[in-house]
Amino acid sequence: MKMTMTQKILAAHAGKAFVKADELIMAKLDLVLGNDVTSPVAINEYNKACINTIFDRSKIALVMDHFTPNKDIKAAEQTKQVRDWAREKEIVNFFDVGDMGVEHALLPEKGLVVSGDLVIGADSHTCTYGALGAFSTGVGSTDMAAGMAYGKAWFKVPRAIKFNLFGKLNKWVSGKDVILHIIGMIGVDGALYKSMEFCGEGVKRLTMDDRFTICNMAIEAGAKNGIFPVDEKTLAYVRAHSKREPKIFTADDDAEYEQVYDIDLSKIKPTVAFPHLPSNTKTFDQIGDISIDQVVIGSCTNGRYSDFEIAASILKGKKVNKDVRVIVIPSTQKIYLDMMESGLTKIFIESGCIVSTPTCGPCLGGHMGILAKGERCVATTNRNFVGRMGHPESEVYLASPAVASTSAIFGKITSPDAI
Repeated sequence: MKMTMTQKILAAHAGKAFVKADELIMAKLDLVLGNDVTSPVAINEYNKACINTIFDRSKIALVMDHFTPNKDIKAAEQTKQVRDWAREKEIVNFFDVGDMGVEHALLPEKGLVVSGDLVIGADSHTCTYGALGAFSTGVGSTDMAAGMAYGKAWFKVPRAIKFNLFGKLNKWVSGKDVILHIIGMIGVDGALYKSMEFCGEGVKRLTMDDRFTICNMAIEAGAKNGIFPVDEKTLAYVRAHSKREPKIFTADDDAEYEQVYDIDLSKIKPTVAFPHLPSNTKTFDQIGDISIDQVVIGSCTNGRYSDFEIAASILKGKKVNKDVRVIVIPSTQKIYLDMMESGLTKIFIESGCIVSTPTCGPCLGGHMGILAKGERCVATTNRNFVGRMGHPESEVYLASPAVASTSAIFGKITSPDAI
């Protein structure tokens, strides 16, 4: 039938036996997502259109994560608007202070997304859920409003790029290094409005957290979505987190791809994206002596428990450099609690870090770690654009938790091989 995995999911949700690249379709949605920044815009559009319907109160998720706990009056008013609307419309999955988390870590953890789903979210990193074998993509707040009302959205079926993964990652190399390597290779528009489809025998050697990280940053290559095949690791994750039955879609053997890249995982090295693009990547044989002022370990990209295990394994028994501020941000309350119970939080505090409540915080220049003019930060986040984390003359270097924690100790961008 010549369909990719993404195309099969879209066809099923459009009620069609076959779709082709560039075709316009209307498809049914399994989940509509918004946060404290994008939901108020969607609610305003919803109200302006005089809509009164909600397609399914259990299939809308509103997560207060970007400026929460509220950093100022405007943030408080935005959150209150969403809170009041969610209460009025009896939205089941509304997550506020106390049970919220960074949305793209929280929803899989809560079992709200499973394999085969079609998800839209008014946040560009909604593409994260492709790790579960779902089609998920970011949309504008107007599309979010229509989705909440009618449970449908228009799509142009994306063309696809195939990434054939083989080999095995070396020590200190993770999914973050894989996706930075790929973005450095194809550029920030290398997959523009295309589906990045990952396959090959190397997939089985990637953890679910590796896959979440890789799909999370598909948008940084311009992609419409990123997606992994469903295997036993996927199904084990879904069974552990959701009571819903996953649906498995597989690409046809004769599926059409615009390009095919072979990626040898064993050749990927710890990688850093220099300012001011995720594609400006370098490995440590190309990196000189670059001092830093701050480290951020967290975000929807690398704020999961395994990320903190890696960071803590490096920081344990050591002190962060006296000139470096280190901010650790678990992505959900459950991760925060697990870190406390396992002793990771103690390791971070004793090494000189601070541990924050779950929030997007500094990733988007929101709060909890804004940079001043001339300051440099190594961050496990996903974007390093001009002014992304504060002053337009500050700099953000994207890296893995291993690189970030090692750099915190040495006070400069440093390979974890130095430990």
